[in-house]
Amino acid sequence: MPVTYETRQAGDVTILDISGKIDIGVALAFGPGGGMPLQTLIRDLAEKGHKNVLVNLRDVIYLDSSGIGELVRSVSTLRKMGGDLKVVNPNMVVKKLLSATRVDSVVDVMADEASALQAFGKTIPRSA
Repeated sequence: MPVTYETRQAGDVTILDISGKIDIGVALAFGPGGGMPLQTLIRDLAEKGHKNVLVNLRDVIYLDSSGIGELVRSVSTLRKMGGDLKVVNPNMVVKKLLSATRVDSVVDVMADEASALQAFGKTIPRSA
């Protein structure tokens, strides 16, 4: 299942709805069945002025180590540009993976979109 991305706006926060698998194929391939790597997409958004990004993982069915690396690099990219990244709605498997790899100590992992959007205005970005 190829990964797909859709963006929508909520104030100054760009919500990135992701569906599918975030894995080595997505991280490296641009051809059929692949997709734009997450870090590239987020960097492009930031360069267009969208520096606060909420990554909605509700429809992500799989995340591997390359996908985790994409998230961490994306956080770093946005914070260097004065923005931030938060994650919302991971399924239980993805949430456990984010916790086991300690990604949740670098990026806020939120249970719902409303609290995640509210948190953008209240938090000082952590160093990535």
